[in-house]
Order: sequence, then C-alpha cells, then structure tokens
Amino acid sequence: MPLLPLTQLVCPLDQKVLLQTGNTWRCENNHCFDIAKQGHVNLLPVQNKKSKDPGDSKEMIAARRDFLNSGVYNPIAEALANTVNALCGDQDQLAILDAGCGEGYYLNSVCDALLTKDIQLQATGLDISKWAVRSCKIRNPKLNGLVASNRQIPLPDQSQDIVLCTFGFPVYSEFKRVLKPGGHIVMADPGTEHLIELRSAIYDDVRRSPPADISPALDDNWQLSVSQKVQFTSPVINAMQCEQLLVMTPHLYRASKEGRDRAAQLHDITITGDVLIRVISQSNC
Repeated sequence: MPLLPLTQLVCPLDQKVLLQTGNTWRCENNHCFDIAKQGHVNLLPVQNKKSKDPGDSKEMIAARRDFLNSGVYNPIAEALANTVNALCGDQDQLAILDAGCGEGYYLNSVCDALLTKDIQLQATGLDISKWAVRSCKIRNPKLNGLVASNRQIPLPDQSQDIVLCTFGFPVYSEFKRVLKPGGHIVMADPGTEHLIELRSAIYDDVRRSPPADISPALDDNWQLSVSQKVQFTSPVINAMQCEQLLVMTPHLYRASKEGRDRAAQLHDITITGDVLIRVISQSNC
C-alpha cells in the first residue's frame, strides 16, 4: 500500500484549518504556506524562531544520514519497528507522527515494516530543522514533511494514532492533543552506557545519566505500557564513522578542545548502544 498524504493542517498563526490547493496550504484568513520544491511545508513562523536557522545544522544532518545509512543503529530501528507493529494489531488504517524526525531514518524503518501488511498508512516527519525535513523527504518522498516545533504541532486534534519521539524533545501536552483516543507515545531515549566509548574520550568526568524522566506524561489516563532496553555492541567503525558520530551528536558542541582532539583520534573501535524504548498509552478507552 502507498503512503497517504495529509489532507488537513493547522495554521500556526490562527489555529484555523489549512487546506491544500495546488502547491499552497491556505486557511480561511488567507494565511498561505507554499510547498517547497523538496516537498515539505514550512509552518514555523519567524516570530517563533530563536535563530535564523533553528535545530540541527546541515552538517549535523548529513553526518547523521551517512552514519545511520551504514546500519550501525539497525538494532534500534528494528526494535522501534517491532514495537509500533505490535501496537497496531489488526488496524487497517494508521497515522504516525515522528516528532523530531531528524533525517527520517527511524520513521522510514517503521513504515517499511508496517507496509508489509495490508494497511493504509499516513506517516509524517516533523522537525524544527529545515535541513532535517529536507533530508527526510529525500530519503522517502512519500513521507509527509513539516518544518515546525513540538511546542505547536500543526496537525488537528485527535488525528494521529502514534507519536514517535526518538532522541527528541517531547512536549506531552501537544502529543496528547494530536493523538486519537487509545493512542500511543513511543519514546526512545539513551541509557547510561549509550556511546560510552565516545563519551569517555571526550569528557574527563563521564556522567552516566539515567534515561529521561517521563513521569510528567503519566496520569490516571496515560500509563507506561511498554519498557524495553535495547543494548548492543556495534561492528567495528572506522575513522570516518567516528567523525560522523561525533558531528551528529551534541557532544561535539559540549566538549572542550582537548576532548574534541581526543575524539578525533578514535578509529576502528566498537561502540555500545544502550537505548530505552517506552510506550505511554492512553488507558481510559
């Protein structure tokens, strides 16, 4: 089955319905948003930007794309795909939002797994970085692409079955708003040992912080329904992959010059993957 396009969006300026006419999305107050030649639409108003080019840079996205294409993080992608597949059951229609999609690797992996079934699938990648959304659309032109913030998701209320948030910045109130009754938030966060080899090279004092706290998302209606650790040791990665890994993570920008110099010497090493996948499900349906 083909991936389905979006039929409605929400105007970021007045929260009115946006409908598509040709290459433009327009609301009743005549706010217009053109579809870029790459196929995505930018719904991040200038007044909502904290910089001229927010989010991950073009260089970070390119490094992440090349590193992920090497297959080192396949265990994470497979675990996410299996988790979402199990949540879907026998549904014949499904809408998925990847909130903080990056260059689309995880969303596309999930879609590949779901489309082996007889299902009508609408999949949307959203990111605050225009470079991320452009790369997501290049990876799979059939994915819907939105440049927007998780703080103001330009999708209608109760329009999504699943919201993915992989190594991202969750805004649970918005996630819950766009989810249908019985929907699920699928989180993937780094564990204490994730990339410990890289972090040990960069920092003099390595912090083994636990996965992000999800308690703000939990209440009488929303409960933790799945918790799965994904741990693996990568194949040997070469110097170029080490560089890509460094550039694609925040560690490059947090490290001292000495730490960056030490990281630049890494090559032909294995790295530890340690990720916690959690599903927050609506329980009152």
